[in-house]
Amino acid sequence: MGRRPEPEIKQRLLDACTDHALEHGLPDRLDPLVRATGTSARMLIYHFGTRDALLSAILDSARQRQLVTFGDVLRVQPDRPYTVTLAQAWAFMTGPEGRPYLRMFGLWRESAAQQHRPGFRRAATTDWLGPLEEGLRSMDRPELATLVLAVIRGLLMDLDATEDRDRADEAFTHFLSTLDAHE
Repeated sequence: MGRRPEPEIKQRLLDACTDHALEHGLPDRLDPLVRATGTSARMLIYHFGTRDALLSAILDSARQRQLVTFGDVLRVQPDRPYTVTLAQAWAFMTGPEGRPYLRMFGLWRESAAQQHRPGFRRAATTDWLGPLEEGLRSMDRPELATLVLAVIRGLLMDLDATEDRDRADEAFTHFLSTLDAHE
């Protein structure tokens, strides 16, 4: 009779793998994850079934962390205008706390591995519409959620390609001033 899976070990391994992927991107091979977890490839496969299943679990884990983290910074703050919240969210997303998510998902988007998760990109985009609509509702402008999301995503892509933080920050600040003008 074989050994029974131990969920707490699997979770500990997944957390370590996710931490590694956020710092370095999703690896093409298991070796970096083996080193990051201090276990063997055989144990990773035992707990996750296949390399692709492990990578999928890491992607889901990182995505859940991002949803919680970024969702918190996008949440309406009753004592401040939502454009201030958006400015703080932009600074957070593009700062040291948010960059690992942007880097990992950016690298994944460019890799062949994304073919294994065809619906992920869509969900990773549309997941943000609800929080943005809620925030923009505080300005009586929930219909602008798609526009705000498009500007954020476009500027994030620009920042990723050019690394010109000052220009991206200035563009986002200018965009927010156009939202303020409509209040």
